[in-house]
Amino acid sequence: MKAMTYKTYGGPEVVMPREMPRPVPGAGDILVRVNAAGITTADWRLRASAFPGGLWLPGRLMTGLFRPRKTVLGGDFAGVVDAVGAGVTRFKPGDRVFGFSGFGAHAEYMTMSAEGAIAAIPGGLSDREAAALPFGALSALEFLREVADVQPGQRVLVVGASGGVGGYAVQIARWLGAEVTGVASRENLSYVRALGAEETVDYQTEDVSRRDTMFDVIFDSVGAMDFRSAKRILAPNGLFLPLNFGLGDVPRAVWSGLGRGPRMKLHVNGDSQEGVQMLARLVVEGHLKPLIDRVYPFERIREGYLHVEGRHRRGAVVLDIADEDDGAPVAI
Repeated sequence: MKAMTYKTYGGPEVVMPREMPRPVPGAGDILVRVNAAGITTADWRLRASAFPGGLWLPGRLMTGLFRPRKTVLGGDFAGVVDAVGAGVTRFKPGDRVFGFSGFGAHAEYMTMSAEGAIAAIPGGLSDREAAALPFGALSALEFLREVADVQPGQRVLVVGASGGVGGYAVQIARWLGAEVTGVASRENLSYVRALGAEETVDYQTEDVSRRDTMFDVIFDSVGAMDFRSAKRILAPNGLFLPLNFGLGDVPRAVWSGLGRGPRMKLHVNGDSQEGVQMLARLVVEGHLKPLIDRVYPFERIREGYLHVEGRHRRGAVVLDIADEDDGAPVAI
């Protein structure tokens, strides 16, 4: 099978095609023929060892101090179950599935646990659309529903509201019943309003932290705001949730939880089967739609990485591994 591999940390040029043996599912695992996969900010940071805010050493200890331990990246995927291992009853060959594997999806085949973050693709979704969901939508779902416990009527500010996580955060906050304000560039404001934001802020002309509005939750999906700025516009019991954080944020978060006033919570997403199933349900019920910025052919993965690293996209960047033609926008 063909896989996109990297054996050293660096820029997109370190990613190389390679022929590898097709994996064999072990007990409790499934083998997925991958038709589409996402390129996410997580893939970029792992490939480049671009860990934020003093987390370089912990990041390297996790992924490989001198060279990557796992050479095939890719967490978001959609495809078809090709085979199942012993004891698997939840899936059968031929089932269309999507989910988040952490690693291994930038290949024609991958294995993962049948009890992992994987679910059936909702009817009507293409593989490209399904692959655009997991990383961004799972992050938004977990941060807003589980960590922030957003309630109907609360005011939620989403920073980076047009991006690969922020676009899903706007939709999920609306589903939870919140009043949503989205921060984005001027050219993306109408897009953010179409996703469900009642109000938008152009960060190029206005500093949202100087507003009089008080928010119950601020979800910064791009690392554009610090806790000091957030506190100016947080309600007395408000919560600041940064998706990206550094070592210096740890004592700030701990200190903020000891007294009264606005708090900051740090969280690392823990992708789950229940979460992916919830995404499928939200799609079926019409509360969530996949967001695709661009689709790249598999062999042009380096261009996809460059686009992700530019940090200016509307939704997900997807690799077309099976050469589907389903009408989604393709990079030219």
